[in-house]
Amino acid sequence: MVTAQPLLAVDAPSLYFRAFHGIPEKAAQTAGGEPVNAIRGFLDMIAQLIRTRHPDRLVCALDASWRPAWRVALVPSYKKHRVAHGDVEEVPAALEKQIPVLLEVLAAIGIPAFGVDGYEADDVLGTLAATQPAPVEVVSGDRDLFQLVDDERGTRLLYCGRGVAKLEDADNALVESKYGVPARWYADFAAMRGDPSDGLPGVPGVGEKTAARLIARYGGVEQIMAALDDPGAGFAPGVRTKLAAAKDYLAAALPVCRVALDVELPAFDAALPRSPQDPEALLALAERWNLAGSARRLVDALAG
Repeated sequence: MVTAQPLLAVDAPSLYFRAFHGIPEKAAQTAGGEPVNAIRGFLDMIAQLIRTRHPDRLVCALDASWRPAWRVALVPSYKKHRVAHGDVEEVPAALEKQIPVLLEVLAAIGIPAFGVDGYEADDVLGTLAATQPAPVEVVSGDRDLFQLVDDERGTRLLYCGRGVAKLEDADNALVESKYGVPARWYADFAAMRGDPSDGLPGVPGVGEKTAARLIARYGGVEQIMAALDDPGAGFAPGVRTKLAAAKDYLAAALPVCRVALDVELPAFDAALPRSPQDPEALLALAERWNLAGSARRLVDALAG
């Protein structure tokens, strides 16, 4: 059953990193000089999304496992260049201190925010898109999530690569116009092309254009690899050689690039609160962390 109003499934790390880097620390501080730029920016982005998208449900997804062991086992270079130590992500200290406060604010308002052990926020978002009543609007600056776009089901990506004020409301036609592949093959496209930001090397000698041409002709990675065994499949000799050499890499990279759709989510109530769940706690947090303006804008947006 399709509901009139969307579920906003928010990639919280994507938005709070964007807020942190988009607002100077000195422009958003407590009286004691503690930065709150990520919190203020995040709350303002959520308020704007509520005002402009008119959701009736909202969930924030978190990275319980930023670099899941099962993905690293398949592709050891996965996110390796972004590791601070062990498997801990390199996060600016000034941002790291703000995240627990932000989660307290969301709890006081009544907006669910959770991750699932062994999975990234992307996987939580994928599962929400696959299991919750449509329409679902996934909010992220992570282009990997273009793979979730599904016109038939009613799933869109609100891509905020240039900020929430300049959202790209992505349906399948937009994905095809940007990358030359349908959304359902975006993960296959990414596995072949590679993604330096995630430590995915891709197939040497196969860039975006070649990957898009291969998908347009044969389908996804599995169909492309199956066609390699057909002498009449029409591969250029050089491309056939490159793909054959990358067979093991592609077999490992494809499940790494695909977002999980079947994560066991905790119980949650996605219904958009129309007023703060714990107004006293929200007031105390707003006073302690100098968040009165952003908190008020969000509360006003919720009240409609």
